[in-house]
Amino acid sequence: MTTVTYEVVEHDGGWAYRVGETYSETYPTHDAAAAAARVAAGEQRVGGETAGIVYEDEKGRWHGEIAEGGDRPDTDVKA
Repeated sequence: MTTVTYEVVEHDGGWAYRVGETYSETYPTHDAAAAAARVAAGEQRVGGETAGIVYEDEKGRWHGEIAEGGDRPDTDVKA
């Protein structure tokens, strides 16, 4: 199973959490960013409904597939 890691880092004069190269909004304190990361990580583990999705890849090709609502990753927070 995939693990998504939320990492708390200094960002834009405050603190944020980062997943890959994507940053959250900026928080005034490390503790606030860590708390927000824990909430986001918890929400990502919650299953949803199975649905069809369509997306474009980096080469401009479109793909369609079924996203299983119960197929959720494990998450980790590095604060």
